[in-house]
Amino acid sequence: MNRTDRLYGLVEELRAVSPRPRSARRLAERFEVSVRTIERDLAALQQSGLPIWAEPGRTGGYVIDASATLGPAGFTLDEALAVLIGLGGLQHSPFRQSARTAARKVLAVMPDGDAARASALASRVHFLESDDDAVVPTAFAAALRSDRVVRLRYQDAGGAESVRDVEPLGSIEKDGQWYLVAWCRLRDGVRAFRGDRMRSVEVTDERPPKRSLRPEELAIPYGRLRSVMDD
Repeated sequence: MNRTDRLYGLVEELRAVSPRPRSARRLAERFEVSVRTIERDLAALQQSGLPIWAEPGRTGGYVIDASATLGPAGFTLDEALAVLIGLGGLQHSPFRQSARTAARKVLAVMPDGDAARASALASRVHFLESDDDAVVPTAFAAALRSDRVVRLRYQDAGGAESVRDVEPLGSIEKDGQWYLVAWCRLRDGVRAFRGDRMRSVEVTDERPPKRSLRPEELAIPYGRLRSVMDD
């Protein structure tokens, strides 16, 4: 995690537990850095104007004024419930970590009573999952958003491994399986790489040429593609 991401993560971590304090030691464990690094980061956030302060004592730590750092949200109860259910469905996806923090944000910006009600209702909704559901590496998400050439160490259905330089074009989810759709330089064409078969994902510094993805290039024999942002 780079420093910018860590600073953002620190704010979100403090918001999530506000008004309770969080110790520098626990934050250091959470972000896998030293206590001194956390203290420097928090000092930088304070200097930028964020309402963060230290509470002394054995149970003390750092606190953020969430009410001063969060804008109002216009979610109805049903809308909040729908968002929480949608995010909960990403538990095994490459976006699972961001989904958890996003769910906490949804609740954090709602009035306390509405947040408690939405959380209680969401707890009644369950997903029936298999014990062997595949977990996709979170680096999949980095590959998708990077706008860079990505080097995959990939295992095909027969167990054979290969290293591919690919240019990500999009992603498809079907029945819990996530696929990275990319231009494969090895095959000189569009391919779909299953997330749970990725053994390593390395984002390079190379920017790929602009390419457009046409659904017909995927040769999907059933169903139709629907964008997440369709009306």
